[in-house]
Amino acid sequence: MFSNPGSTEVPFLAGLPDDLRFVLALHEGPVVGLATGYAIARGEPALAVLHTTAGLGNAVGALATARVNRAPLVVVVGQQDRRHLAFEPFLTGKLERLAGDYPVSVEQPVRPQEVPGAIERAWHEARTRRGPAVVIVPMDDWDAPAEREREDAAAGRVVRAAAVDPGAVIELAAFLDAAESPALVVGAGADDPETWSALVELAERLVAPVFQESFGARAGFPQDHRLFAGFLPADRPRLREKLAPFDGVLVVGAPVFRQSPFAEGRLTEVGTRIALVAEEPEEVHRSPVELAVLAPPAAVCRELARRVPQRDAAPPEQFQTPEALAPPAEGEQLRAGQVLAALAERLPRDAVVVEEAPVDRPELHDRLLAREPLGFLSAAMGGLGFALAGATGVRMALPERPVVAVVGDGSSLYGIQALWTAVHYGAGVLFVILSNGGYAIMDRLAERRGLSSPWPSFEEVEVAAIARGFGCEARRISTYDELIAALDEAVPTLASRKEPLLLDVVIEPTQTFAP
Repeated sequence: MFSNPGSTEVPFLAGLPDDLRFVLALHEGPVVGLATGYAIARGEPALAVLHTTAGLGNAVGALATARVNRAPLVVVVGQQDRRHLAFEPFLTGKLERLAGDYPVSVEQPVRPQEVPGAIERAWHEARTRRGPAVVIVPMDDWDAPAEREREDAAAGRVVRAAAVDPGAVIELAAFLDAAESPALVVGAGADDPETWSALVELAERLVAPVFQESFGARAGFPQDHRLFAGFLPADRPRLREKLAPFDGVLVVGAPVFRQSPFAEGRLTEVGTRIALVAEEPEEVHRSPVELAVLAPPAAVCRELARRVPQRDAAPPEQFQTPEALAPPAEGEQLRAGQVLAALAERLPRDAVVVEEAPVDRPELHDRLLAREPLGFLSAAMGGLGFALAGATGVRMALPERPVVAVVGDGSSLYGIQALWTAVHYGAGVLFVILSNGGYAIMDRLAERRGLSSPWPSFEEVEVAAIARGFGCEARRISTYDELIAALDEAVPTLASRKEPLLLDVVIEPTQTFAP
């Protein structure tokens, strides 16, 4: 369990049995971020314990990220003693609606004896609906006697059927058969080994380009495959242009379509037909498509690949990563592209890259391709503060996989406390901080409006010094030679290292941003 404990949780946590592992974080944002990374990596619910109003309130942004990232969490929130809640004593929380609509369920058991069943139901809710399920527990409930002769109102196991309606597959196959120039768009909902395999088979039968959704939290297809065609742009004019050559677009595991800046007009040209396969009802219901199938993408794509005929067509042009940039000239600062290119040359194919560098994300996508499932992870909500904790949680869940977090210096300060947890629990993550001394993404967005920005830069903030204060080994890097030496030393150890390392790389602020 991941927690930053408070007094309302002491009756539960004090004297915790040795077979339950308690993981401390120094702020509730990292508590939920750790649990989110851990749950995503393991593919099953993780447990977070929060402290009444202050704890849940601090964690709401992280819970929003967990919901949009489809991370299954059971969140136990402490409450004041049930016996005098009516008087609203100190630390009483108005908790039921504090996290808004982001939890998939919120429950405060009506009696202490209902707590075990409520937690079991929360586990099922989190797993089925893929989001945070909250259980509010008054502190005196933990001391109440259990009822041994009464069943809990919760199923022991819930088995999700993976069968696919043959009629749905027939309709999708007919949709693809009618397309003279088909294309696939994939997203975070396709990021698992079974779906990757099925999508590769389907794409190869269709000889169709495969695009990754814009602002996707995870990669839905091997990005080193010959049919991978790059990332969709995040505004309507460029999206229409990108998809204009295709008359039939099958979207798998992604909303239709994720955007950022508003622009007038349609998402696609009138002649572009769209179908969708996803298992998230919210995504399906709001997507403007001709045909939507609400089902597990792996099962649908596997059956679809067996049914569609092999197309005789010239393969599309394969996505090409940009050429490596030359080292900076004497007197020049490093640029983000040089750092990312150097990292890409060295990372093993099974590395997990956790991203939170907003202004440099387009270039990161171009250079650090996801080559295996869970090769890329970011906060789908767009809020900051996830990457340091999320990467630590991933590494704790998958200690055999190399994990690298690429984070802006401004982003890192939203969840910097997670470094202590990484150190204390031996999570050997490589944290690469792209330190441009300010909010470059905000500067670029202000410039797009033709206006000046009122916020100052913060070049004097040294993330490496802060990291060392939390006990994390950290180096401040300002030259290309220092960067190469540090990466050559650290990257080969990523699969086995137990100590995190932070590289605080001073870079020139990126001057362009086109997601």
